[in-house]
Amino acid sequence: MTVCKETQQNQAEGAATPEYGDLLLGYLEQLGIEYVFGIPGGAIEPLYNALARSERRGGPRAITARHETGSAFMADGYWRNSGKLGVCCSTTGPGATNLLTGVASAYENNIPMLVITAQTALASFGSGTLQESSCTGVNTVGLFNHCCRYSTLVSHPEQFERKLIKAIMTAFAEPMGPVHLSIPIDLMRTTSASATPSVDLPNLLRKPGLFDSDAVGRLYSELKQAKKPLFVIGDDASEAIGLILSLAVGLNAQLVVTPHGKGLISPYHPLFRGVIGFSGHQSAQSLLTDPSIDSVFIIGAQLNEWASQGWEPQNHKQRIIDIEASESNLTKLPMAALHVRGRLETIFESLLKRFDKNGFNQPLKLITTNGIAVDTTAEKLEKLKQFTLDDEDKYRSDAIPIKPQRLMRELPNVFPPNTHYLADAGASFSWATHYLHPHDRRIRGRRDAKGGLFRASLNFASMGWAIGSAIGTALARPDKPVVCITGDGSLLMSGQEITVAIEEQLPVVFVILNDSAYGMVKHGQRMTGGEAIAANLPPINFAAFAESMDVEGHIIYSADDLLNLDCYAFFNKQGPTLLDVRIDKEEAAPFGMRIKTLTNDL
Repeated sequence: MTVCKETQQNQAEGAATPEYGDLLLGYLEQLGIEYVFGIPGGAIEPLYNALARSERRGGPRAITARHETGSAFMADGYWRNSGKLGVCCSTTGPGATNLLTGVASAYENNIPMLVITAQTALASFGSGTLQESSCTGVNTVGLFNHCCRYSTLVSHPEQFERKLIKAIMTAFAEPMGPVHLSIPIDLMRTTSASATPSVDLPNLLRKPGLFDSDAVGRLYSELKQAKKPLFVIGDDASEAIGLILSLAVGLNAQLVVTPHGKGLISPYHPLFRGVIGFSGHQSAQSLLTDPSIDSVFIIGAQLNEWASQGWEPQNHKQRIIDIEASESNLTKLPMAALHVRGRLETIFESLLKRFDKNGFNQPLKLITTNGIAVDTTAEKLEKLKQFTLDDEDKYRSDAIPIKPQRLMRELPNVFPPNTHYLADAGASFSWATHYLHPHDRRIRGRRDAKGGLFRASLNFASMGWAIGSAIGTALARPDKPVVCITGDGSLLMSGQEITVAIEEQLPVVFVILNDSAYGMVKHGQRMTGGEAIAANLPPINFAAFAESMDVEGHIIYSADDLLNLDCYAFFNKQGPTLLDVRIDKEEAAPFGMRIKTLTNDL
């Protein structure tokens, strides 16, 4: 790879003359961003030169993924757990197209992400240059336009700062999502007047606490009059979840979550009734149509197929109140008696002040210390669940090979209570949604807005997302234990990213559900009467795979195998651990509602 004389000179002089890559990183540093996820290459070299200079001075540094899609998944996990813009980059041509799946996943899940792809030199456009992906070749700007809120080619130095600022502001606008800049190599290595940002970007991104006094007044009246309210909570409610729970306790309101919102509420909260929608709990689903529920308050929830399976909100319009910060959520639920839009933290602070002044009608009486329920040891927690599980006998089964239901029951018993779990698309997510219940005892009060103990990437549902996202999570939250729950199919797609955890010395635990199949496909074919085809995988020893990378690996056949491990110790060492769990191949994950949807679509 040829390094231009200008770049060599900048390196020798310590970049006395800054380039546009230095200016880009100056803006990321202004936002407190620590990492840029990606893979280097010839056309993106000027940005990596700038990253090397940035790392030497303690600024943002490069995290090298093993596949570009993995870098987007890492950036996704970093945003979800830090609240800081996820940034990923690639070289031109196949580097850029490899990013597409990860970026599309971020688009569907409203993840703010800055995507930087390189481009061949401007003067070479149309000449068939190696990996050209301009408007005269494989048009990457056009490709990303379909899965980004903003996608543009930076064709002149004078555009650079303006387009960068617009891109980042657009990423955080409503609806949030990824934005894409295609930057030619000759422009990226052009000298800039300064590496210091000329715009106070954090000030521009600061969002006012939108507040509709009239709508909140009507909302207060609805809450005050509700005799048996139900709160439906999605992941967009994360910033205000402590306030929401305090209000729920005051109103004695029952609580359910969408699949995205799982992890925001303790499964042992006395008001919690489970997860609705895909792989959810019947106790939660039945509340949506229970005639005794007079008001359904939907808070920060995307009511897409994952959440609304088996429920038709349009049939319950008169008792639905929708409370959202995002217009995109409101557009998915236009049928409601009342819509309230604004910053959720501001809305619920105002509501609590009104109730503190006027009092609650029938508050739930709790015995807590610092917002945590007392007298709830791990042994007693399971008895406190207020929702029903499918196959309770299998949830407690001692069978060998281990039942996946039992595996999910035991994971919170062997890992710390503050563990962050990430579940991959497919059967892994389905098992974890229904049966995994972390030992969280929080009942009310303020908490970390990014403190959800369970994460999944639905909507686009990319296999392998959890593997990359777990790495981004561990980088964003080095103080928290991180566990990735994934399947053998996903690991065969993205397992190479484990080597990033090795390189970065991240104590992530990868739990592999090994059933030698694409489990959801195999069982889905059986449930729908389809042909049994293309779903089986060869038996693989993933513990040996781990050991080949000098990663600690264990094969788990039974519940005792898991319980006899010192799993706490996994988080006290530098580097990952892999658990190859040989689950019962004949157990079908609880996704029957999804099968009904597919059948009805035929």
